[in-house]
Amino acid sequence: MSIRTLIIVAVVLLFLIVPAFAGFYTNWIWFDQVGFNQVFIEKLVSQVILGSAVFVIAFSLLLGGLRFALREMTKPYLLGGGVPEIQPLVIDRKGLRRITAGVSGLAALFMGVFASGRWLVWLQYRYATPFDETDPLLGRNVAFYVFELPFLDFIRYLLVAIVVLSLAGATAIYFLSGALGFEPSAGAIKISRRARQHLSLLVAAFLVLLAWGASLDMPRLLLTPSGIIQGASYADVEAALPMLRLLVGAALLGAGLAIYQAFSPKHWPVPLAVVLYVAVSAGGTGYAAIVQRIIVTPNEQEMEAPFINYNIAATRKAFALDAIDARVLSGDATLTREDIEANPETINNVRLWDHGPLLDTFGQIQAIRSYYDFASVDNDRYVINGEYRQTMLSSRELNSSSLSNRTWPNERLVFTHGYGLALGPVNQVTAEGLPVLFLKDLPPSSEVDLSVEEPSVYFGELSNDYVIVNTNTREFHYPQGDDNIYSSYEGTGGVPIGGLFRKLLFSLRFRSLNVLISEQLTASSRILIHRNISERVKTVAPFLMYDRDPYMVISEGRLFWIIDAYTVTDSYPYSTQAMRDINYIRNSVKIVVDAYHGEMTYYLADADDPIAATIGRIFPDLFTPIEAMSPDLRSHVRYPQDIFTLQTAMFSTYHMTNPAVFYNKEDQWDVPSIDGEGRMAQMEPYYTIMKLPGEQNAEFIQMLPFTPRRKDNLAAWMVARSDGEHYGKLMVFQFPKQKLIFGPRQIVARINQDQEISPQLTLWNQQGSQVIQGTLLVVPIEESLLYIRPLYLRAADGQIPELKRVIVAYQNQIVMEETLALALNRLFGRASPEQQPTLTTAASPPTQPFGLTQPAPELPDDISTLATEARQHYQRAIQAQRVGDWNRYGVELDQLSEILEQMAAPGQ
Repeated sequence: MSIRTLIIVAVVLLFLIVPAFAGFYTNWIWFDQVGFNQVFIEKLVSQVILGSAVFVIAFSLLLGGLRFALREMTKPYLLGGGVPEIQPLVIDRKGLRRITAGVSGLAALFMGVFASGRWLVWLQYRYATPFDETDPLLGRNVAFYVFELPFLDFIRYLLVAIVVLSLAGATAIYFLSGALGFEPSAGAIKISRRARQHLSLLVAAFLVLLAWGASLDMPRLLLTPSGIIQGASYADVEAALPMLRLLVGAALLGAGLAIYQAFSPKHWPVPLAVVLYVAVSAGGTGYAAIVQRIIVTPNEQEMEAPFINYNIAATRKAFALDAIDARVLSGDATLTREDIEANPETINNVRLWDHGPLLDTFGQIQAIRSYYDFASVDNDRYVINGEYRQTMLSSRELNSSSLSNRTWPNERLVFTHGYGLALGPVNQVTAEGLPVLFLKDLPPSSEVDLSVEEPSVYFGELSNDYVIVNTNTREFHYPQGDDNIYSSYEGTGGVPIGGLFRKLLFSLRFRSLNVLISEQLTASSRILIHRNISERVKTVAPFLMYDRDPYMVISEGRLFWIIDAYTVTDSYPYSTQAMRDINYIRNSVKIVVDAYHGEMTYYLADADDPIAATIGRIFPDLFTPIEAMSPDLRSHVRYPQDIFTLQTAMFSTYHMTNPAVFYNKEDQWDVPSIDGEGRMAQMEPYYTIMKLPGEQNAEFIQMLPFTPRRKDNLAAWMVARSDGEHYGKLMVFQFPKQKLIFGPRQIVARINQDQEISPQLTLWNQQGSQVIQGTLLVVPIEESLLYIRPLYLRAADGQIPELKRVIVAYQNQIVMEETLALALNRLFGRASPEQQPTLTTAASPPTQPFGLTQPAPELPDDISTLATEARQHYQRAIQAQRVGDWNRYGVELDQLSEILEQMAAPGQ
């Protein structure tokens, strides 16, 4: 072996083989450490078997066919022999044997690599679980479309590639050998007997594959868009489907002609076969177009009605819309103070803090140090001090990119984890306009009966890099005054870094010499990789689709992440595709990740889902029954937002089940768009605790309103339930079409035009503050609706949004007050004494309801409330005076006078 060859081999080993082995081995031991080595091994074995089988078959067929053609080559071929200035290239049989072997091997290698990437398609075909549904046209089980058809297509494409490459290669060899050519004198093609037989049989094989492809195109009609629906339409059934059957016959007849030519000296059968296939294919396309134009278009609604029914039924089934409980509200109910007082759970859990402002506020008042960040705010619910409360929670994570001294020891050995969280109720505010916090600070302190025993966060949303624990370097735990508290990891997460061999491989994987040479690493050191929770779960199960919003929960004093995962397909017959080309979805898997240990548990939440059942058959150790989840953790499972968003988008059209109404889109709904932070944006689903109409108890739900297409009035609102036995149930509450119920956009317009509110907003903006209008909340109470919108102020040179006002709208009335309680008092009168909120000082925030700021503590509760109302009427009177609204000015003074008389009355 020459020096040059040795250098090439060494370079290949150094830059390709060794790094690939390092990645493979470290992944293997990581999968083993997290307990999912079966997934790794099953995937690897399947890739190797499928890739190797395809490589061997493709290489054998390609090389065998090309070598067969080489038998015709009896003399060398001179390339460029007719040009005097060019030295001719001699191509002999021996050289061509090497070329054919190389080309066959390279082509087979590409096919093998491609095939190994389709390992899941093969395994789903092998372990397919039947659906309970069959398609309405051909009567095939839906599993055929989801599991079998993709695999059959995969096999067909591979065989077509092999046949086409064989045909092209054999034709080239026969041309070089002189067995195939054109004789100008005779004006005909010259071809030897062997070449004619070989090429004719290859053409026959190609036509057989085309026939098979046409037969597979028949069920594929049920998956492709056709006019107004997804799936086969009238023209497809009456024209395209029969023409595909005719095309199968034409292709098979053409294959027979090609076989006939293989053993006949005639030259016309193969050209005739090709012309026949092309003619039938083109004729079928033209015939379907004629049927569509002449028969369907003039009578489209009538002709397509049965197929619209198929599409409606399939789409509703595929997106689980068929199980929605639809109820009709009267639209006549009038909301009273008694109704408000009868729904304390709903009022007490109105979400006055939006994610954006709250996240900014957490970052300013709870980050503590520059290297801590809050990635997101999560909605959840807890029983706190005996009361069912909705909370907003955010994990305090360590962001290594914010370290002032970004050295390798600091990023990998010292600053290894985040610490603690901020948690508060959705509806409470301090006197300064900041959120009340139940859990806060470092180390975490609790104002309620909810606590965290292990607040360290080694696995989270911002944990994007590897760290090494149990080293000779102390880990930073949290700051305390001018000092730092240090700790050592005592969890079970991470891979033992071991001796020199593993250090070398991890060093190659992360391209860091420090992993290999650092003296801080010991035999007990562990390396934590895949710490980002989203990446972590995707690494184990890349065949699932994941929700975009992982959320943290506190369970039995520990921190856990819950991530929702979906099984999806784009191959459900007659179902309309939604975003990402999905036309079937189920939230079949709930994944729990321990924030300290990194342990992952994939809970099977929907055992009736055939896709999840198929995956469970492929990987028997992957899923754990949802019944095995601890009751406390299970009480925090929620209906995920991504699937609810998708279902609401589909239901806005597919609540129409009458084909005629559907065809004309007579009752199409929209998700309303409203202005927020200076731009129009579509409303998003939001979580809240409320008592649904007709139900006895308040519960944690997710909801979204609908308006009629191109209209602004409210048509309906849809909820997804998350508590107990009602988990996963969807409901829609519709208003009568003849009733006008104000929609979100109309309410926002009226807020912006209100003579009291609009000048105040303008004044704040002119004074240099930024007014942030929060999410407009639609709050159903009994059969009526309240609209509630919080207002935040952010100083021009500040970063902390402060909650300053609450706007409440009911029917034709809109009010803006400092608190929700005061706004409700203006709309519905003062609460009875036993229902009056207890006002406390900032020293005891947990008992402060309704987002109320604290008045002076020395006043009795009733006098305090009256004084606050008096101040509000006085301020509104001054505002009315400034804008010249003397009618409102007089009304406010009258109300102020009444309150002052109450305060002066005997007994007060």
